[in-house]
Amino acid sequence: FQRVPSILLEIKRIVDERALNGEDNSGMFWLIGSQKFRMMRDVSESLAGRVAIFDMSSLSCAEIEGRPAMLFRPDTDSLRERLRYSRVKTVHEIYSDIFRGGMPKLRTDNFLDRDRFYMDYVNTYIERDVRELAQVGKLSEFYDFLVFMAARTGQELKYDEIAKAVGVSAPTAKSWVSILESSGIIYILRPYHSNITKRLVKTPKTYFMDTGLAAYLCRWPSAETLENGAMDGAFLETYVVTEIVKSYYNAGKPADLFYYRDIDRREIDLLIVEGDRIY
Repeated sequence: FQRVPSILLEIKRIVDERALNGEDNSGMFWLIGSQKFRMMRDVSESLAGRVAIFDMSSLSCAEIEGRPAMLFRPDTDSLRERLRYSRVKTVHEIYSDIFRGGMPKLRTDNFLDRDRFYMDYVNTYIERDVRELAQVGKLSEFYDFLVFMAARTGQELKYDEIAKAVGVSAPTAKSWVSILESSGIIYILRPYHSNITKRLVKTPKTYFMDTGLAAYLCRWPSAETLENGAMDGAFLETYVVTEIVKSYYNAGKPADLFYYRDIDRREIDLLIVEGDRIY
């Protein structure tokens, strides 16, 4: 809801610009909430070329702090511009942000109980959205799957490992991962290869798009225990990667992001590909 005014202003700017140019302004705008599947399910036409879909995740750090939500670019000029608006944070403040997450309601109501909010969120997500998207025999199994995925944020995606841990088949695990990706719970970071056809056959990595939700599912009781726990690095990496992903989402641009790992296990956590240049 915090984003709606800025979206409406952008729509008004486009409409005004088209009117000045004498162009037709006929059209329809849909502003929807957290679940796009129910609305899209009954659309008989593809609307190809006549519709734009913007995926949004939980609030980004820039939105929470009320500073310009610029597209993240790693060149020197862009980073210098970003630093003009950024505030230096301590490590404790960063992990407090990671633990709290970016759900709008949690960020606008300081008196809201975090654990209760995420408990209701998970129960609603499983009971409503998952039942519609997949044939889940036991909802408890899907909850165990959610917890397992949260505990593996920032790590390689291995379907056989998921299936063994949760007690389902590998095809079921693959289907459930697809549900998490489609509903915006996780982001799948694929490995980079110079041959684009090879990107789909290597092992990707997964990141929970809301670190607060992941911390809740992993049962971390406080930001301090998370900061000093065994998963501190994985959560910090998740926070950084998803902040960059959110900057692409909010700009309405595709995220051309990858990671690199060779047979000697040498790794680059994140690659940003722009044409023939790689950051």
